[in-house]
Amino acid sequence: MTGTTSSHSTDTVLDPVIPTTETTGADNNNATTTNTKSNKLAVEDPLHFDSQTNLHEGTRAAKNAAAKERDMTLLEGIRLYPKAVAWSILISSCIIMEGYDISLVSNFYAFPQFNKKYGVQLADGSYQVPAPWQAGLSNGANVGEIIGLFLNGIISERFGYRYTVLGCLICMMGFTAISFTAQNVQTLQVFEILCGIPWGVFQTLTITYATEVCPIVLRGYLTTYINACWGAGQLLGIGVIRAMLSRTDEWAYRIPFALQWMFPPFLIVGILLAPESPWWCVRKGKIDEARKNLRRLTSPERDPDFDIEDTIAMIEHTTKIEEKLASGSSYLDCFRGTDLRRTEIVCMVWAIQNLSGNSFSNYSTYFFVQAGLSESLSYNFAMGQYSINMVGVFGAWFLMSRGIGRRTLYLVGQCGLCLMLLILGFLALVPRAHRQDAAFATGGIMLAWAVFYQLTVGTVAYSLVGEISSRRLLIKSVVLGRNLYNVVGIVCSVLTPYMLNPSAWNWSNYTGFFWGGICFCCIIWTYFRLPEPQGRSFAELDLLFEKKVPARKFATTKVDVFHGVEDKSSSGAQANEKATYTEA
Repeated sequence: MTGTTSSHSTDTVLDPVIPTTETTGADNNNATTTNTKSNKLAVEDPLHFDSQTNLHEGTRAAKNAAAKERDMTLLEGIRLYPKAVAWSILISSCIIMEGYDISLVSNFYAFPQFNKKYGVQLADGSYQVPAPWQAGLSNGANVGEIIGLFLNGIISERFGYRYTVLGCLICMMGFTAISFTAQNVQTLQVFEILCGIPWGVFQTLTITYATEVCPIVLRGYLTTYINACWGAGQLLGIGVIRAMLSRTDEWAYRIPFALQWMFPPFLIVGILLAPESPWWCVRKGKIDEARKNLRRLTSPERDPDFDIEDTIAMIEHTTKIEEKLASGSSYLDCFRGTDLRRTEIVCMVWAIQNLSGNSFSNYSTYFFVQAGLSESLSYNFAMGQYSINMVGVFGAWFLMSRGIGRRTLYLVGQCGLCLMLLILGFLALVPRAHRQDAAFATGGIMLAWAVFYQLTVGTVAYSLVGEISSRRLLIKSVVLGRNLYNVVGIVCSVLTPYMLNPSAWNWSNYTGFFWGGICFCCIIWTYFRLPEPQGRSFAELDLLFEKKVPARKFATTKVDVFHGVEDKSSSGAQANEKATYTEA
């Protein structure tokens, strides 16, 4: 009788048994398949956590919760966690404010009324905000965000996510008064720096909250929804400016600033009622509070198999594993052991957003004007671009729902972005007699770039940074990554105005060659260093990083944090062969 035992069993491990049948000469090759009576062949021990890391208390309950999350479908996740989805969407809406103001500032540079108030007159009689001040205003927000991000890594972990967001919203209401009453560009600079502080907090807390309140199946959707909020803010900002083009008085730019006051009151009321993250509660030892908040995030009556105690046990199990692997939780710990690799990935995923041309696209309206389009057409093209920024997120959801991994989307997206940027550069070679045609082609390519960006790099990055980080260092590693994003953004914000400004370098479309080359270098890094976290629990990712699994093998490596890990792609066939036995 012949049978086959699965090599991927996670419940039992076959003990290595060496056949005792004696063989000689050529019979040596066939002895184990024809004369053995041992019923089993040797099976290599799978990789597993070291003995001092293994945890047994509450393991069965944690395993049940982990298995349920792993097998949960999208509809089951929505049915069980509808309130978590709603609360995550609410807190993610804070990003709309940042997208709105960033859109205002970058697109005001092509706004005649704004340029006349805060700019200088050129030789041809037109007004322009000088390139140094364009760079200064954009970088002011980046500097503030860097400060806010570092503060968030300390404050939110101590006081919780809700209270941190509430404090930032109150600050935003006061800071908005500065922009509304600004009489010179220096005052606007102060406003950008101060507003950057709460924006930096929003950038990380929205991601960490979304990853911690929802199950695995919803994680990618709720984290990437943050990018839709960013796009909604940008679209709202460009739409308001477009509506103000017909005005010639100071209210043409003061009304857009004043509209920033419409966001905080509604958000404050909602966040006052929102539950805290159960993961944060467990890290602080507040288990009863974690249970209470988990009940407010779920609808247990819709799933009789769901057990809150099992889920709490899973959170505790993952937290204890990370404490065993590394006890520290400071910024310095992000650069120690396996966390160094995770920090590198999070930082690069954020930085690549800017290095693949995003900072260039933020000046799209100004770029279109310099390429030869009128102000109204430039804003129309920009509105199309920002519409894609928002709607593109739903396209990325569709691709993820079809089983396409984060790594694949991120890598293929960069290839498309690189191609679009090079095409922009070649359009600069069009003869001057056909400049108008080249300008319209430039607008079309920018829209195509926006499609590629939002379907892939722009959206998937939010999911990647929320999944790659360990729970223990999540806030701090995302802070470091987003700060690198801001540092790169500062460099880009210094270079881009000079590249596009007619009174400076005046590169126009040639700028595409520069960013296309940078994007190609990012493609190489992504191929070799970016792993695939799709469908993995946080504990599984901890094990994969702890065992130094290569990035390209993350998707093909089977993991059981309650036993071990084995690679399906490289050893699956061999393991199956070893598990085959013959019975007399």
